Amino acid sequence: MAAKMSDYDYLIKFLFLGDSGVGKTSFLIRYTDGVFASKFVSTVGIDFRLKRVVYKTLGRSQIVNLQLWDTAGQERFRSITTAYYKDAMGFLLLFDLTNEQSFLEVRNWLELLKIHAYCEKPDVILCGNKADLEDKRVIPIERARELAARYGLQYLETSAESG
Repeated sequence: MAAKMSDYDYLIKFLFLGDSGVGKTSFLIRYTDGVFASKFVSTVGIDFRLKRVVYKTLGRSQIVNLQLWDTAGQERFRSITTAYYKDAMGFLLLFDLTNEQSFLEVRNWLELLKIHAYCEKPDVILCGNKADLEDKRVIPIERARELAARYGLQYLETSAESG
């Protein structure tokens, strides 16, 4: 029997981390489906979404299948979700720009990554979410950038609502 050829060039698994309510699920739905889910539904355990992207370089197109794993942010699910860290090729660590506590918890998430990730220095992007809520913002961009620089992370800000 002949081996089945895959319909993609690369498969990349990303794990989304952060406290409950920071907008991980809304971010993923916006990215994969292009819509904003305004109703808060807490993720139980873990869930994942798929996104196919075409990466063009030097006249060649490559199809990349992204597996985007959405983890529960609540403490009671941490033992379940840490089992998925080893298979992830990268991590997006989200915090809520309007919630001081979610920002303070970033260090704890990074400690969990240090313990459970596939390697000593995993690829992590720090992401301040809910950038559309500028009037409720409590984390200045400079403070977030300083934290990212301290840990050697890239930093970006997003809004699941406004895209």
